Amino acid sequence: MTPDFLEGFEFFAGVPDSQLKALCSFLMDRYGLDPARHVIAANEGNAAALAAGYHLATGKVPVVYLQNSGLGNVVNPVASLLNEKVYAIPCLFIVGWRGEPGVHDEPQHLPQGEITLPLLDTLDIPYFVIGKDTTLEQVQAKLDEYRALFAQGKQAAFVVRKGALDYSGKTVYHNANPMSREAAIGHILAASGNDLVVSTTGKASREVYELREVRGHGHGHDFLTVGSMGHSSSIALGIALQKPDRRVWCLDGDGAAIMHLGALALIGANRPANLIHIVLNNEAHESVGGMPTVAGKLDLPGIAKACGYPCALSADNPEGLKKALKTAREGKQLTF
Repeated sequence: MTPDFLEGFEFFAGVPDSQLKALCSFLMDRYGLDPARHVIAANEGNAAALAAGYHLATGKVPVVYLQNSGLGNVVNPVASLLNEKVYAIPCLFIVGWRGEPGVHDEPQHLPQGEITLPLLDTLDIPYFVIGKDTTLEQVQAKLDEYRALFAQGKQAAFVVRKGALDYSGKTVYHNANPMSREAAIGHILAASGNDLVVSTTGKASREVYELREVRGHGHGHDFLTVGSMGHSSSIALGIALQKPDRRVWCLDGDGAAIMHLGALALIGANRPANLIHIVLNNEAHESVGGMPTVAGKLDLPGIAKACGYPCALSADNPEGLKKALKTAREGKQLTF
């Protein structure tokens, strides 16, 4: 099924998901990043709040898309803002169902997959599961039912099974960066030596694992974060505070760092001298398809400095990276 069933809705906000790649490509082809029509949010709660603002301004029903792992981020705005007992703000959620019971998936998706439908029940959000055999007529009939709920200030959801959506358009993402993420991680691992490494969820952790395998390093110094997007820097902070005699390197992504940017404030305020926080910024949610982040418009080192990091560096080529890593390693202070 194609995402055409969403014709008639005029505003979309969400966080990219590989299981919703067809929808994400459809939105990028149709609306691009026109902020009045489509916003790639910092996190799922942020998307729900954006949707609330859209409804308050227009009286129309917004659409929020997300992987089911992001449901935790929407619980608060759904329960205390959108809920019919509070401001009664209607919203249609499109939820990618990772870890569906009985369907092979990665371990971090399985617990979330098991509680996805019960969590929607708890939030009093009616849902309809879209699978490969679901027809457009079935979805449109369900939307007719949902419109009555929206008129009452309620929310509803479509839960999308793996491979249920299809879109023939091919959105191509690219950048002109002279250094790949994998090459950068290679330099970082060389500089970190026997220090502790915490890497963010997605391709960064996969590449840390693969590079360790290729180099015969073993994996005893690494914590590869799976799931819990945006929290690797907080994990690294927790370790660094308890192990002041061990240097800790955090390999973060731009999308992950933006998702919970407040972690930088917490790290800067505590200022552990044994933590080196590195953001691999390719301005993209590459692990889930390549949709852009806003990181290309941000001065991330400047933000880190403002949050209290005493040293903030940047590099966009191998030589600059090696120099920055040397400075970070020898600096004996919190470094971004």
